[in-house]
Amino acid sequence: MPMVEGDAPAVATDSRSHAEALRIVEALVFASAEPVSEGFLAERLPRDTDVGSLMQRLQADYAPRGVNLVKVGDHWAFRTAADLSFAIRKDDNEVRKLSRAALEVLAIIAYHQPVTRAEIEDVRGVQTSRGTLDVLMEAGWVRFRGRRRTPGRPVTLGTTRDFLDHFGLEELRDLPGMEELKGAGLLSGRIPPNFNVPIPMGSDELNDDEDPITQLDLEELGLLTPGGEPEE
Repeated sequence: MPMVEGDAPAVATDSRSHAEALRIVEALVFASAEPVSEGFLAERLPRDTDVGSLMQRLQADYAPRGVNLVKVGDHWAFRTAADLSFAIRKDDNEVRKLSRAALEVLAIIAYHQPVTRAEIEDVRGVQTSRGTLDVLMEAGWVRFRGRRRTPGRPVTLGTTRDFLDHFGLEELRDLPGMEELKGAGLLSGRIPPNFNVPIPMGSDELNDDEDPITQLDLEELGLLTPGGEPEE
C-alpha cells in the first residue's frame, strides 16, 4: 500500500509525544516523596493519555535497574531494587522492632480487615492494649476505617498504603497464603484440620455494615480536640 504523503511525520510526532509523556510521568513520580496516583498523573498529561499503559512501559524500562518503579495500591513510586537492599545502609535510621503482640495484631488486621478491636481479641484469645494499636498507627501502617453498624458502633480498623509500600505489596491480595507461610516456616507444628488463611479484602471502600468516620467520632476517639483542632 503506497504511503500517503504526511504519514511519516504523523508517526514521528506520535512517537515524540509518547516519549515526552514518559519523561513527564517519570519526573512527577521521582519528584514526589509519596506514591503518586494515576489520577494525579492524568491531570498533567494530554487528555485521553493511557496512563496505565504508560506506567507499565516505564516499569518495564526500570525493571533491570538498581531503582525500580513499583505499584502500591493504585499509586506509583520509585524504590530500591529488592535484591540490592543489602547495600543500603540504614544504621542512622533504624526502625524500632515491633513486639510479638504488635506483629500479631498487624497480621490479624491485614488479613481480616475491616476488623474491630473486639474481633482482634477474639482471634488472639487475649486482650489487646491501646498501646499496641498506637504503635501500629504511629508507624503509619494501620488506620481507622469506619464504624460498624452494630450496637456500640465499634470502630473498624484496616491497613494503609504505607503498609503496602513498606512490605513491598502492590495490593492486599499479594499477602502470602497458607502454602507460602508454610514454606517460610511461619506456620509450623500441628495445624488444625479446619485452619485456613483468610483472603484479604482488596478495597478501601467501606462495607455495607460500616459508616464513615466523622469529626465527632474523631473527637470521641481522642484524635481531635472539641472544635476540630488536631490533638497535640
